[in-house]
Amino acid sequence: MYAVIFRAEISEFDPEYPEMAERMRNLAINEYGCKKIVVVTEGNTEIAISYWDNEKQIKEWKQNSEHLTAQSKGRSKWYKSYTVEIVDIVRSYASGT
Repeated sequence: MYAVIFRAEISEFDPEYPEMAERMRNLAINEYGCKKIVVVTEGNTEIAISYWDNEKQIKEWKQNSEHLTAQSKGRSKWYKSYTVEIVDIVRSYASGT
């Protein structure tokens, strides 16, 4: 299992942003095999973590034409800066689930 950790400093979200975010979430899950996406926004920071079975899915998702458009808008409009980390999950624990 892999996780993609996206951390961004928000510049400004316009009315298009929530629609695009929802479209990207649905596309990742329904067409590219993403297992789960968790997004937290606090102040001007957004952290999104998506979970995937393999790196191939992540690479294919990154090259999706709609996702490329969203990435471009993110760089030009919505985010001041961002980082992306792809990690291999070695172990996972849970309690109360």
